[in-house]
Amino acid sequence: MTIESLSVATNKRAIRQRALAQLVTERGSLSAQELANELNVSIMTVHRDLEDLERQGVVRKFRGGVSAQPSVVFESNVGFRMDANPGEKRTLAEAAIKYVEPGMTIVLDNSTTVLQMVPLLADVTPIYVATNFLKAINQLSSIPDIRLVTFGGDFDPTSDTFTGVLTEQAIESIRVDAGFFSASAVSGGSAYQRQSRIVAFKQAMMKAANSKYLLLDHTKLDKVAFHKLAPLTDFDLVFIGEGASTASLEELTRAGVKFEVIPA
Repeated sequence: MTIESLSVATNKRAIRQRALAQLVTERGSLSAQELANELNVSIMTVHRDLEDLERQGVVRKFRGGVSAQPSVVFESNVGFRMDANPGEKRTLAEAAIKYVEPGMTIVLDNSTTVLQMVPLLADVTPIYVATNFLKAINQLSSIPDIRLVTFGGDFDPTSDTFTGVLTEQAIESIRVDAGFFSASAVSGGSAYQRQSRIVAFKQAMMKAANSKYLLLDHTKLDKVAFHKLAPLTDFDLVFIGEGASTASLEELTRAGVKFEVIPA
């Protein structure tokens, strides 16, 4: 096998495993045969993929099937998050970028939804941008007329993010015009995250921002995560992807949340 063909095979396996993990996470549990049918691959291929994902802690195998791990691995893995609802995330980013003007200072969290704003920032330069998300840092560094401020700290390769006390202290030393955020889940009029260390730096970013915007693809609504980030009323505006249920939107209205539903 050549290096090129090996690379293609590895990429296909990674994409297939992300799709498999997404299916298990969305449906709770499936049999290996159901997964093979869904992905149109052999059951042996599914078993090999499940073994890889089980070693990563993403899924848990049991007799006759597989379920999602009751853990934060899937949520924190930036590769899996990048593949979730990319089109909807782009439309949210296009709506949010309208609130950015040349000369502003902004902070971006480590969400893959907010990451979709990065290429759009090239049209509103010059601008100051601060973030602790390495994937965003790498993209921002190549855009002319962007003054990039980065927050160091303990690097988490799974989420591609700098976290910890040093990160939080650096964030607390700045003040910006606007901050852009996403969350793991929304329930009862509040935004939640699955990881406490993510909550810590996001809350510091919120305190540093004069205006705060939350970008949510519709799958985040009516979901549960352990750590409360903030009431949705703390955000100046919440952008929600098309597909949210009427009941969910009515609940936000009753809670006094200012939001916009962004068409696909």
